[in-house]
Amino acid sequence: MKQSNIPSAQTIVKVCELMGIQDIIISPGSRNAPLTLGFTENPFFNCLSIIDERSAAFFALGMALQHQKPVAVVCTSGSALLNYYPAIAEAFYSTIPLLVISADRPPYKIDVGDGQTIRQDDVFHRHIGYSVNLKLDVGHAQERIASYDPKLLEESQEAVQQYNNGELAKGFAILLDKKLPVHINVPFEEPLYGTTEIHLDTGFKPLVAKQLDGVPHGDMQQFSYAWGMAKKKLVLVGVNHPNAVAQDYLRILGNDPSVIVLTETTSNLHYPSFFTSIDSIIFPIEKSEQSDRLFKELQPEILLTFGGLVVSKKIKAFLRRYQPKQHWHVDPIRAFDTYFSLSHHIKTTPNDFFAQLWVTPPGLPSAYFDTWDKVRKNYEKKREAYIQQIPFSDFLAFHHIFKQIPKNTQVHLANSSTVRYAQLFPLDASLQIFCNRGTSGIDGSTSTAIGASWYYQGQTLLITGDLSFYYDSNAFWNQHVQKDFRIILINNSGGGIFRILPGNDGSKNFETYFETKQEQRAKHICQQFGVAYELAETEKELVERLDSFFETSNVPKLLEVVTPRKVNNKILLTYFDFIS
Repeated sequence: MKQSNIPSAQTIVKVCELMGIQDIIISPGSRNAPLTLGFTENPFFNCLSIIDERSAAFFALGMALQHQKPVAVVCTSGSALLNYYPAIAEAFYSTIPLLVISADRPPYKIDVGDGQTIRQDDVFHRHIGYSVNLKLDVGHAQERIASYDPKLLEESQEAVQQYNNGELAKGFAILLDKKLPVHINVPFEEPLYGTTEIHLDTGFKPLVAKQLDGVPHGDMQQFSYAWGMAKKKLVLVGVNHPNAVAQDYLRILGNDPSVIVLTETTSNLHYPSFFTSIDSIIFPIEKSEQSDRLFKELQPEILLTFGGLVVSKKIKAFLRRYQPKQHWHVDPIRAFDTYFSLSHHIKTTPNDFFAQLWVTPPGLPSAYFDTWDKVRKNYEKKREAYIQQIPFSDFLAFHHIFKQIPKNTQVHLANSSTVRYAQLFPLDASLQIFCNRGTSGIDGSTSTAIGASWYYQGQTLLITGDLSFYYDSNAFWNQHVQKDFRIILINNSGGGIFRILPGNDGSKNFETYFETKQEQRAKHICQQFGVAYELAETEKELVERLDSFFETSNVPKLLEVVTPRKVNNKILLTYFDFIS
């Protein structure tokens, strides 16, 4: 089996194989040739080529998100690396193990006017788990090194190898244990394309992974006692991977009269008594003349959170103003103090925590759930009544779409109107819901969904808005889009969410610079990339198209749903008035 004859390239390839990182997304270039040769010649690796580095990084993020394993991206030197940054930031805030490997020029060619050269070391230092900056091999291209920077040759290749091994061990430990993105920057001197059958004995030794200590018994007794004595307990779950929490524990939470469980679409948690539309509870209270009294009734003694970031601004505002006495966040890695009241970061998994929580004492009588369950049932009835009386719009389109999604579909939601509309409707428990909520950007939703579909056995659906779709249209510029991939594009002719935010004065200036009004259609993009295209401009057309949209096909399919730009915001805001 051929390998690059450059020691650092061989080392990276061997370490990736040793650590079980099998998926490698490669963007073309010359400086990364030693890495490309090493990965593609080794049958252990699943190598895919994606030209656009920004799309490639989100594709890899989607694979890692769905497959729950690290995925590597490999690029050449220069600005190519910077295109990874949006996906790296998303991975950082969503704790997704993305391995970024960049080829670089030798250090003596940085900032001297050499082509395709930037300062690549530590370039992501504010949004990375660890930056591995390898030393230049001195056992390769010695004549060139001697002519440019002979001092480098004073260090032996053995010392360089030892240093590089140590840095790689630190980086891979953080990638695998902390689930954070890691950047490996490796300088190569020419020649770049040499190969050898001689495999280097790298001497690499991984760091021993630290085991979770769990919660000390004494602390757990205190948590258990406090939980049992509290009459008002609010459980709030953000982004959460499907099937991550045992159903037995959800049942206990759902049947406790002193507990309200608030979930979001991205929580992937289901139980009949859970509250699945947070804003439908909070908004009517805000409009009530008795809002302070009602909010104090809802105010929890204990707030228990787990999972990732939360979409609802309403619940954040409520919990920041009406803070709980205690806020516990359960996560083995980190806890964000989102509500400025964090009292305990419980460093374990939700399953391990719940397994020890319900011991003693028995729960006290409470009317907490019953009080707010009446509110929940009320807005659910009113939502159905409201749907029957509104014209075609974003709201009505989402109603029909969510009813028609086949069971066991993997659903990806784009930011930002899409994921917020999804919060208002019940979804089938068999659906797996994902959204890039780490940074909440619109820029890589399509690429992420296409990457996530690679390993998923069922159908993958992306629901997106027009700006997000056009922003990431390069997502189709590869050979890896699955035949059963489906896109529903809600085209409301701009950034529709801005019409419901403060500042909408209806002026041309607002339409141009905030809403970014546009009249584009996706038909020609679909033709360019071989995606079957369908269009719906009325409620009747939408219902008809959805009847066959998810059927088996030989190519991916996109359904563009055109909704009235100037009506959508009014219908959404009137909904909250209606349920109030």
